[in-house]
Amino acid sequence: MNATVKPLILPPPLQIGDLIGLVAPAGPVRDREAFAYGCQYLEGQGYRVKVPDDLFRQQGFLAGHDEERTRQFTEMWHDPEVKAVLAVRGGYGCMRLLPQLDLAELVATPKILAGFSDLTVLLNEFSQQTGLVTYHAPMLNTLARSDEESRAAFLGMLAGSASGEVRPDGLEIIRAGAGYGRLAGGNLTTLAHLIGTPHEINWRGTILFLEDTGEAPYRVDRLLTHLERAGCLRELAGLILGTFTNNSGEEEGWTASLWERVLELAGDDYPIWGNFPVGHGARNLSLPIGVSAEMDSASGILRFAS
Repeated sequence: MNATVKPLILPPPLQIGDLIGLVAPAGPVRDREAFAYGCQYLEGQGYRVKVPDDLFRQQGFLAGHDEERTRQFTEMWHDPEVKAVLAVRGGYGCMRLLPQLDLAELVATPKILAGFSDLTVLLNEFSQQTGLVTYHAPMLNTLARSDEESRAAFLGMLAGSASGEVRPDGLEIIRAGAGYGRLAGGNLTTLAHLIGTPHEINWRGTILFLEDTGEAPYRVDRLLTHLERAGCLRELAGLILGTFTNNSGEEEGWTASLWERVLELAGDDYPIWGNFPVGHGARNLSLPIGVSAEMDSASGILRFAS
């Protein structure tokens, strides 16, 4: 898919005392303890939190019917007091909202949109279709398990004071080189399900980051092979691999096998990194989707255009 690149729209940063609106566009909010912690954490940092009346609605594996979740998201965005929209959790359901969301109307009032996992759908769709910079970042209910570095990056993202580069500890340079391109990506399973739809991301010239959880090694292999067979890995500018775990944790030798398989599948003219701190675990640094980025393998630094 070759979409026209839109001019970037940077959402205004938050000031202390600003209101953060919470939404559940996918699965239902079940962990009330993590929810309470997240609210207390944000309030402890000086922000206010808006909780919609229907946040805890449940309709099977969804946080309400599609129309209800769409209305909740839209109303929160249109609230003039709300300066950032933060997902409480992921799960599944964001793709079902896309036909009902008027992105152009929403982005007429730019705001911070943050989350990960199933929010991969909305983050990349907003960025690609409107130019709004969105943020692959911890959600409210994952702040409780986020490490200090990830929380600091999250707060920097909200305040507009995030560093213009990331130099992560433990980074593995699977294939060296320099890469320049638009940053996009997120959850591997979610991105694979967008292939062949109007919402498929533009792979060409992209620095793509991927992560996943709860998927057995053979399923991750199948998803990556799907991307390769669909031509998605052919013209990337770079590939960044975050954390990949199954339900019982990483298996012995799993990471090395994954790196080998990626080298077999990927195009041969761009850098590939592994063990980048992005994913469903404690290490989940906030990344701006849509910005121009540089992978500098010599220094192990991911830089963002100012």
